[in-house]
Amino acid sequence: MGTPDFAVPTLRVLTEAHDVVGVVTQPDRPAGRGRELHQSAVKREAVERHLPVFQPRSLRTPEALAQLAQWRPELIVVAAFGQILTEEVLDLPPYGCLNVHASLLPRWRGAAPVAAAIMAGDEVTGVTIMKMDVGLDTGPIVAQRREPIRADDTRATLMERLSFLGAELLAETLPAYVAGGLVPQHQDDEEATIAERLRKEDGRLDWSRPAVALDRKIRALTPWPGAYTFWEGRRLKIIAASPLPDWQSDEKPGAVVEVGDGAAVVTGEGALRLEEVQLAGKRAMGMGPFLQGQQDFVGSRLG
Repeated sequence: MGTPDFAVPTLRVLTEAHDVVGVVTQPDRPAGRGRELHQSAVKREAVERHLPVFQPRSLRTPEALAQLAQWRPELIVVAAFGQILTEEVLDLPPYGCLNVHASLLPRWRGAAPVAAAIMAGDEVTGVTIMKMDVGLDTGPIVAQRREPIRADDTRATLMERLSFLGAELLAETLPAYVAGGLVPQHQDDEEATIAERLRKEDGRLDWSRPAVALDRKIRALTPWPGAYTFWEGRRLKIIAASPLPDWQSDEKPGAVVEVGDGAAVVTGEGALRLEEVQLAGKRAMGMGPFLQGQQDFVGSRLG
């Protein structure tokens, strides 16, 4: 069970070493200006491998449970599926349900663990193979592997590494788990932190925050929902930036100042040098071309 790109490496390692009786993924969704239906990354991979695909709107219906029961799975593997599994589904396979989760549980349970780790300034994250229960990422831990968070990591780059790391760890773990050689270890709930689901409005930047924190937020929200501010009433997406934590200025947070041949925004602590932006209705561009076209940008204020 999985939906986005993160789950594709997991599906691949399973098909290479095991008999995959079926793939469950989210229904096709409308996307783009034309609102045409788009298949999930997992569905595209499953179709290419000629695997049966099931796309229920909910796993809580008798019809969904009947389809899963018909496949008679010995084990269900979940990776970023996007739906909560009911107790009936969890109890269906003899070996239970294993989840490939993109954090070192119990840190960052929830929907957006990679973004949360970057925004919090964590130096290390990783992947966890967890035996699922009815709670939110509360099941016992089967295996874990650590991965450093790089200074320039975005949510996209870090998730890509973790997707392969998780698939690799699953492939190494499954034989011993099925043979009974691994005993899942209970999580310490007192150490748990929650990574809330991301919303579009989460991307708005608060210039009273430190530049370092704003840089982390931009990277954590790339590519979605994206970080943004407003300039002269128009939405300005901040695609890439770098913090200048020691910058000193008499200007108030939100003021755009000249930095070399570019521009930076004064923040609560330091300044944030802008590197790539996108004004509403325009294409994304580096600061050189942007400043040539918007010569009144330096000296203005963002909010």
